[in-house]
Amino acid sequence: MNRLLKCGIALALPLAAGLIGSLFTAPEIPTWYVTLMKPSFSPPNWLFAPVWTGLYILMGIAFYRIWSRNGSTALFSIHLIVNVLWSFLFFGLHSPLLGLLDIVILLTMIVTLILQFYKTDRTAAFLLVPYAAWVMFATVLNFAIWRLN
Repeated sequence: MNRLLKCGIALALPLAAGLIGSLFTAPEIPTWYVTLMKPSFSPPNWLFAPVWTGLYILMGIAFYRIWSRNGSTALFSIHLIVNVLWSFLFFGLHSPLLGLLDIVILLTMIVTLILQFYKTDRTAAFLLVPYAAWVMFATVLNFAIWRLN
């Protein structure tokens, strides 16, 4: 497969996961999500989409780098499902508790991915660090929303 096509696929996969997740999220922001009590450190709603888009692009670049080096990509693919599942559980099912359980699993998978990627391509591993940091923050936010509601 040529490099450009491989790069396009690698970028498209996480962006597609983000798009699928947004199908559960976007309709609930102005309806259900606004009714929830949130902690004082909750970012404004408009911030989530651009941050996630940037993170999905970084994920795609990291994935491309690993895939190009014939590294293991199975966990990456599975983790995208867990990523989308959070949107379904938290927003689709209106369940901060199920979202919290999922996001803890997701965070564990991201840290595992970073460690796995580091063995093949350090740059790919470092590209996932902002994602891990954001999901750590999101985990705390998810926990706080669960506790407050």
